[in-house]
Amino acid sequence: MAKKKNITQDHIISFYMDYVLEHDQQPKSVYSFAKHNNFEESKFYEYFGSFEAVEKHVFKAFHDNTIAALHNSEDYQNFEPRNKLLSYYFTFFETLTANRSYVVYALHKHKNSLKSFKALAELKSSFTHYILDLGIELIDVKEERLDKIQNRGLTESAWLQLLLTMKFWMDDTSPSFEKTDVFIEKSVNTSFDVLNIAPLKSLIDFGKFIFKEKINMN
Repeated sequence: MAKKKNITQDHIISFYMDYVLEHDQQPKSVYSFAKHNNFEESKFYEYFGSFEAVEKHVFKAFHDNTIAALHNSEDYQNFEPRNKLLSYYFTFFETLTANRSYVVYALHKHKNSLKSFKALAELKSSFTHYILDLGIELIDVKEERLDKIQNRGLTESAWLQLLLTMKFWMDDTSPSFEKTDVFIEKSVNTSFDVLNIAPLKSLIDFGKFIFKEKINMN
């Protein structure tokens, strides 16, 4: 039988996801994996250096597909950061749900230690860039070092929130994962309420005003 020639990165990802679900383990070798799916071994190495690299890219692909879907929505472009992030979450978890068997297989053994799970490294990098690009308003500290610390705190807390939501979703047995939808809405809204800096900025401005007045009075 002639080997398949028009093999893409997406084909290899799909082949890999199907294989591990059917065999409950990684392929023994790239050679056997390529033979099983009837394509040349060299095609695998055009896109990936190992099966671990495939695993990392699977979760990044879920993110990339989410972003592509959101950018096709005219409404999304006009949303405030809070609603953009809510839209991201709902779309991302729809993607996870469509691939739930693989996601649960890949994450189940690590669900209590997702933060250190290497297969999520590319997802984390892409997701944290997305968070920074949302334009979430932070306190203008006018000091580069403090600004970096503030952005690091934002991205790390957002990443932790996503991991907690993934763990909740994995354990969710409600119809259509309704409890996860509620969890998403409450957690994202709460995080933005905590980040609401308007009252804090007012307090800082008031403090500056009092300081200046005191100086002037002296």
